[in-house]
Amino acid sequence: EVQLQASGGGLVQAGGSLRLSCLVSGFSFDDYAIGWFRQAPGKERKWVSCIDSSEESYMEFVKGRFTISSDSAKSTVYLHMNNLKPEDTALYYCAAKHSLFCSRYEWAYNAWGQGTLVTVSS
Repeated sequence: EVQLQASGGGLVQAGGSLRLSCLVSGFSFDDYAIGWFRQAPGKERKWVSCIDSSEESYMEFVKGRFTISSDSAKSTVYLHMNNLKPEDTALYYCAAKHSLFCSRYEWAYNAWGQGTLVTVSS
């Protein structure tokens, strides 16, 4: 069974940093692309970043501030978030796509973890 577990959220002041983790199990880490999405209060869920076998990609608003990385030995994908802004406040989800290539579309992902809440105070 494909499972993902997101963690690392919390409360941080604007300008601060957090590192989110997504522990994956039940599938071969190298056969999947892993994406991060977020859902702000009262808004729809949006794609944030993704990592696959050949590249990392980011939504425009987080470029230069967020970095996605993976550690296959630990079956974990990280989202390093720096210079956080109040607009980054959201429930963050990780998701797995059974493909070698990333996608920005929710429907392309096969499995989802529970969210981890990031709150950025001004």
